[in-house]
Amino acid sequence: MEFGRSDHWRLPTAIKILIAGGFGAGKTTMVGAVSETRPLRTEETLTQAGTYVDDLSGVERKLTTTVAMDFGRITIANDYMLYLFGTPGQERFFFVWDELAMGALGAVVLADTRRLDDCFPSVDYFEKRDQPFVVALNCFEGTQHFTVGEVRDAIGLEPDIPIVRCDARRRDSGREVLITLVEHAMRRGASPVGTMS
Repeated sequence: MEFGRSDHWRLPTAIKILIAGGFGAGKTTMVGAVSETRPLRTEETLTQAGTYVDDLSGVERKLTTTVAMDFGRITIANDYMLYLFGTPGQERFFFVWDELAMGALGAVVLADTRRLDDCFPSVDYFEKRDQPFVVALNCFEGTQHFTVGEVRDAIGLEPDIPIVRCDARRRDSGREVLITLVEHAMRRGASPVGTMS
């Protein structure tokens, strides 16, 4: 490889992606599973005091929560370097979202079918910003499986917004979700929010 010649070597395009969703939906898990580097995490231990604020129904074994962001990186087909920013899930941390969303091409909204209504605030956020997003159904073991049509109706999504099934623990599954998002954003001709078109 000749590093002096641009036709043989070039840097991948850097793309910022948000991983959003409700409390306990699997955002930290997904960033950690797909990241090529050791992910940066800002997790704190859940305390007894937090049980009065955070609804742990369906995620009773959850011990920590993200308080600022998760960060990871993955290269797609040597052409795109995706920088992943996992958002905090609780509404009291939503003030962080505006900063994280600045310059992002789009978002993955992770939805836990045990607590589907927890993804509504994320969907509303990206719809109001007119920012491309996909909904990824994190299929946990032992949960009821809904059809994509049932989920689309429950959330009230437009037909052009992709809904995909995934397992946030698996790198290949998370990678396919990210590819779906990038392709969806490109079809929409999206440019990163907060940048000049």
